[in-house]
Amino acid sequence: QACTYPCQCPSQPLQCPAGTSHVLDACGCCKVCARQLGELCSLQKPCDHHKGLYCDFSKIHRGSGICLAHEGATCDLLGKIYHNGESFQPTCKLQCICMDGAIGCIPLCSDDLRLPSPECPNPRRVKFRNKCCEEWICEEGSEENRFETAMAVFREDPARKPELNNLQENCLVQTTEWSACSKTCGMGISARVTNDNPQCRLEKETRLCMVRPCDFPMEKTKKGKKCVRTPKPRQSLHFEFSGCTSTHSYRPKFCGSCTDGRCCTPYVTSTVEVEFRCPEGDFFQRKMMFIKMCSCHYDCPRDNDIFLATYHRRMIGDHV
Repeated sequence: QACTYPCQCPSQPLQCPAGTSHVLDACGCCKVCARQLGELCSLQKPCDHHKGLYCDFSKIHRGSGICLAHEGATCDLLGKIYHNGESFQPTCKLQCICMDGAIGCIPLCSDDLRLPSPECPNPRRVKFRNKCCEEWICEEGSEENRFETAMAVFREDPARKPELNNLQENCLVQTTEWSACSKTCGMGISARVTNDNPQCRLEKETRLCMVRPCDFPMEKTKKGKKCVRTPKPRQSLHFEFSGCTSTHSYRPKFCGSCTDGRCCTPYVTSTVEVEFRCPEGDFFQRKMMFIKMCSCHYDCPRDNDIFLATYHRRMIGDHV
């Protein structure tokens, strides 16, 4: 009864606390900040269903309820017990939630990468008093140090000096190879640094990647062979990322595995924009790696040590 159509939603972007989901109201009209455990709720102010919370109307009257969590295991962090669905901050840099015995956290401090640029040749992170998160400052370095930093390169044009609105025209594009996928199976992240943008500024760029699905059946090893290839899936599949599903189906290539200690990783790849649709109806696009060719080698990450491994292989630039 409280719904009015056509929908009229605030023009200002939604500002929610860190770790709070954006959910549709009961009318299916507008995104609102989801109510958290123990907060008052209603049809217009729903609970955060991503965290397993529901609105219990049995304890409070007049169309209001209170957000409760479905029964689940508690979490123990450094001797302190948290209930299922409870949000907490173990440090000023983390916002965490207990979800049926598992603890998930999001960083409250930006972990952005700032590379040297003409206007900031020596960026440095500094911890300020009374502030939790470190902040970037730009230091004026000596002329000698300035040439040692990795800076965006501009063409020398003696006839005409590059102007601000002409940066891209005078920019010499520099792009690193894509890094290895962060996961050996399932959805991971691959990154590179490029200055291919209107500001000719070196920036970090990421894409989704999947070397192989974690539950994909492998072919049997042929006689005399040490490696097996992973064929294309027989049927098209949809990618899943953060609870959202790709709007189109794909038949991607994956890398196989070896029995002689070698690793099989992507060697030639391409990057494609993939559109995802979320349960709430949102759409977004992310770049994603598609494998053209794999290679098998002994330069493997150590077991259970993906971050500390001496695994420095890189994927060849995009295959057009």
